[in-house]
Amino acid sequence: MAKRGGYPGGMMPGNMNNLMKQAQKMQKQMEETQAELAEKEYEATAGGGVVTVKINGQKEITDMTISEEVVDPDDIEMLQDLIIAAVNEAIRMQADDEKEQLGKITGGLGGGLGGMF
Repeated sequence: MAKRGGYPGGMMPGNMNNLMKQAQKMQKQMEETQAELAEKEYEATAGGGVVTVKINGQKEITDMTISEEVVDPDDIEMLQDLIIAAVNEAIRMQADDEKEQLGKITGGLGGGLGGMF
C-alpha cells in the first residue's frame, strides 16, 4: 500500500521553514556585503608606479595619476599599455575581494544554485 500524507523527499514543514529562514538570512548578509563592497576603493599601479589607477567597488575609475616622466609623445603605445595594465589589475583586485567576501557567506554555494546567491 502506498503511504498517504507524506512529504516529498521526507522534508518536514519545520525543516523547510528553517531552510527558508537561513536563505533569507544569507540574502540579507549578501546585500549588506555587496553594499560594503560598493563603497570600497581599490588602487593598482603599473610601470613601477608611474601609472596609478583607483576604482570603486562598482568597477568605476575614480582617479588616475600619470607621472610626467612616462609621457612621451613618440611612444604613446607604452603609456596606453601601462594604463590598461593598471586598470585591469585594479579590476582583478576588486573581483578577487568580491569573490572572497561573498564566498564567506555562501560557503561556495553560488556556483551550483543558478545564480541565486
